[in-house]
Amino acid sequence: MPATIPAIVFIGGGPRTAGVLERIAANRPDVFAGPLQIHVVEPHVPGSGRIWRYDQDPGLLLNSMAEDITMFTDESVDCAGPAAPGPGLAEWAAGVLDATIIDVPDFPQQLWDQLRALTGTTFPTRRLQSQYLEWFFRRAAKSLGRSVAVHRTTALGIAAVDGGHEVQLANGRTLHADIVVTALGHTDSRPDAASAMFADFAARHGGYHAAPSYTTDVDYSPIAAGQDVIVAGMGLAFVDLLVLLMEGRGGRFQETDDGGLRYLPSGREPRLWAGSRRGVPYHSKISAPLRGQAPGPLRFFTAGAVDALLDAHGELDFRQHLWPLIAKEAGYCYYRELLTGSPERAAMEWEVFAARYAGVDWYSGERTDLVAAAVPDPGLHLDLERLDRPFDGVHFAGHQELQDAVAGYIEHDLSLRDGPDHPETLALFLALLHVYMEVGRVVPAERLNARSQQVIHGWWHGFFSFVDSGPPPHRLHQMLALHRAGLLQFIGPGLEVSTDDASGTFRATSPQSGVSVSATALIEARLPATSVARSLNPVLSSLHDGGLGSEQQLLTSDGIHSTGKLLVSPGHHVVDAEGRAQATLFGIGPGTSGWGAGAFARPNTNAAPFRENDALARSILGVARDISSPDSATMSPEPAAHQPAPAGKN
Repeated sequence: MPATIPAIVFIGGGPRTAGVLERIAANRPDVFAGPLQIHVVEPHVPGSGRIWRYDQDPGLLLNSMAEDITMFTDESVDCAGPAAPGPGLAEWAAGVLDATIIDVPDFPQQLWDQLRALTGTTFPTRRLQSQYLEWFFRRAAKSLGRSVAVHRTTALGIAAVDGGHEVQLANGRTLHADIVVTALGHTDSRPDAASAMFADFAARHGGYHAAPSYTTDVDYSPIAAGQDVIVAGMGLAFVDLLVLLMEGRGGRFQETDDGGLRYLPSGREPRLWAGSRRGVPYHSKISAPLRGQAPGPLRFFTAGAVDALLDAHGELDFRQHLWPLIAKEAGYCYYRELLTGSPERAAMEWEVFAARYAGVDWYSGERTDLVAAAVPDPGLHLDLERLDRPFDGVHFAGHQELQDAVAGYIEHDLSLRDGPDHPETLALFLALLHVYMEVGRVVPAERLNARSQQVIHGWWHGFFSFVDSGPPPHRLHQMLALHRAGLLQFIGPGLEVSTDDASGTFRATSPQSGVSVSATALIEARLPATSVARSLNPVLSSLHDGGLGSEQQLLTSDGIHSTGKLLVSPGHHVVDAEGRAQATLFGIGPGTSGWGAGAFARPNTNAAPFRENDALARSILGVARDISSPDSATMSPEPAAHQPAPAGKN
C-alpha cells in the first residue's frame, strides 16, 4: 500500500496556530520529515486573527512592553524540539527600520512613525503588533515549503468520517482532514441568563445594553453625548472602553505645567459609572527596574515540592496545598528585592532573613513576626489577601468618600508602580508570572480535586490578571484625569445591577458604598464566559451537538458544575461525549480545559505557550507519521492512566 500524505486542518489562524506551525517545521527532521498537507482556516488575516487584527481602533494598545513580546522559542524553553531563536517585537521593529528584515508590506505612514518611536519600554499599538504576528505566520508557513494553504473563510463544522474528518467551510468547500486542530482563541457565546434578561429589559424599554464581548467589536454609537452609562467590570475591557468612548470620540489628554494630566472633552462623551467585584481597576504595569539580588529559580513552588504533596495526599487542593507554596514563593522574591535592593528600608540582613524564612509556613505567626522584625515599615509588608480584595470589610460613608478612596487607591498604585522607588513590586510581578507559567507544567490537572479546577480557572487566573496583566501606567493616569473631568464616577466594590420596570432603568449599587445610580444604558465590560453549549462559534456548536466534543464537568461538593470549556486531555486531545480522548482531534487555547498559557510571551522565560506548542507539534507529527506509514498500528492518544475521567466524574 503506498504511503498517504497526511492532511492537517487548523481551525483558527491566530498567533497560537502560527506558533504551532513554527514548531512543526522545527521538529520535522526529528519526528516526521515526510510530506504534509496543512490547511489553515481563518476569516481574518492569518497570524493576527480576530483579536490582534489591524482593523481596530488605532488608540488600542497592548498591555506588554515591546521588549517583553516574542513569538520565538529560545534556548530557555524546556522542550524536546530544537530552539529556533528570532527577533521579538522590539528587535523586529529595528530590523524593519534598518532593512535587515524586508519581507514586510509597505506600511502606512502611521505605522512607520510608530516603528521609529518604538523602544523596548514602549507599549505598542495592537495595529503594530498585528504586523509582527502576521510576519511571523508568513515566516512559519514559508518554512514548511508549499505544504500550507490558507482559506480566508469560516469553518462551519466538523464531521467524523471513515479515515478522518470533514471540515465544512462557509465558502462551500469541504476539507478532508486526517488531523484537526481547533485553535479558536476567544469566541462569543449566547448570553447567560442574567445578560439575556438585561438585553430583553433594554429592548422593552428602549434602552441600551452591551453584553460581554470583545470590546472593539461592540457598536457603541447608540450611546449619546452626556448620557449616564453603568459599566460592570474594571479590567482590561474597561480600559479599552475608555479609549473608545473618550479619545475615540474626539477628546484628548493634555499635560499640565505641574506634570499632571487633564482631559479636554469633545462634548460627545457619555458619563460612565464603573464598578466591579473589587471596585478598583487592574494594577498597572511597572516601570521600576530591579536593584537587588538577581532572581533565581523558584525555591518553594517546585516540581519536587508538588511531587511530595502528591505522595502525601494523592489528590491536591489548590487552597490547602498549592496556594501556601505560591504565596511563600511570591513573598520570598518580594522580600529579596526589598532587603537587597533597598537596604535602607530593612532591619535585617537578607541572608539571615532568607534562612529563617525558608523554615516557616506562609500562614504561621513566625512568618509574620519575621517580616515585622526585618521590615519596620508595615506599609511595605506583603499582604496578598489585601492585595486581592483591597476594600474587603470597608464601608464608605457616601458618594464622595468612595470617589476619594478609589482615586486614592489608583494614585497609590501608581506611586508604587510608575516610578523608581519600589522595585519590589516588579519582583512580585515576576514571581507570580513565573509561578503562573509553572503551574501547568508541574501540577497534573487530573490530580487536582474538582473544586481546585474551579479555583484555578476562576480565582487564580483572575488574581494573576489583576496583579500582573494590567494596563500601561499612563492608562491609569488617564483614568484619574477622566474622573477629575467628571466623566468617570466609581460605584464601589461588590457591584450589584438590577432593573426597575417602573422607570425603565438599570440600577447599580454597592453594598459597601451606598452609592446608587440609575441609567438607561448598561455595558458589561468583559469577555463572554466560555461556554461550548452556548457557543456562537459554529465549530464549537458542531463538536458539542455531534458528540465529538464536550464541556468540562466537575463534580463538586454542591453538585456537578460545568466550566463551559471544551474538555481536552493533558495532551490536548479533544474528549468526546463518551469521555474518549480522540487521537486525531486536538484543541488548544483559552476556551479549552487546558491551562491556557496564551500565544506569545516574554523572551528567555521558559514560556509555557512555547513548551505546549512544541509538545503539540511533536504529537501532531507523530500521528502524521503513523498515518503516512502503511504499516501503522492503531493510534492511541495517550496512556490510559492519563485519560481524563468521563464528564461528571473528574
